[in-house]
Amino acid sequence: MKDVSFQLYSARNFPPFANVLKALGDAGYSQVEGYGALYAALSDAEIASFKEGLDDNGLAMPTAHFGLDMLESDPARVLEIAKALGIKAIYCPYLMPDQRPTDAAGWRAFGERLQKAGKPYRDAGLIFGWHNHDFEFAALPDGSIPQDLIFAGGPDLSWEADIAWIIRGGADPIAWIKKYGDRITAVHVKDIAPTGEKKDEDGWADVGEGTVDWKGLFAALSGTKARYFIAEHDNPSDFKRFAKRSLASIQSY
Repeated sequence: MKDVSFQLYSARNFPPFANVLKALGDAGYSQVEGYGALYAALSDAEIASFKEGLDDNGLAMPTAHFGLDMLESDPARVLEIAKALGIKAIYCPYLMPDQRPTDAAGWRAFGERLQKAGKPYRDAGLIFGWHNHDFEFAALPDGSIPQDLIFAGGPDLSWEADIAWIIRGGADPIAWIKKYGDRITAVHVKDIAPTGEKKDEDGWADVGEGTVDWKGLFAALSGTKARYFIAEHDNPSDFKRFAKRSLASIQSY
């Protein structure tokens, strides 16, 4: 039986979060993953209230996303939030299109930037890493791949591998798992609907209902350091349906 987590971003369109946490606890989840906009601007009292909601529903938050701006500009506050919520692993989740480098040197420098940004968190005993989307797998004019360059510039970066985004980026997830399995500490477990289906949900599917070979992927991931498996759907029409179906599927693999 896997300890399966739920990325709270998947339920952002279904407030209030007090009800979301109850639904996830009732569905059988023991963990959730936070995202920056959820708690970045909260007061200490509001953070404490959120932690109480987690506790009341039998939920832990071992992993979390924080935006790069906050990670770099206010590490003390990030560490305060991490301590208050029991966060053990922090992942930087995204880079806006207008901020993305256009050549190999730029992507390697970005990896160096992440390496530097992560120092306060590694020094505090936390895991720190990068969470991918699809753009990191698009070859540059010289043939190099941004994901390789990020890791070259950031030798201590962990990786939260979002498998479905690797696939949408046109890459082979098994090959990437084999290449960087020693960096993978968390995995986003999401599924892709068959071509032309689930357009109202941006082409994503509940785990087990789509085209991704999760049984085979879990076999490949068993040889990595992955400790956290986080169910995610970027735009579900019903987060409770997604949560229940996905949990059942993941625990069956």
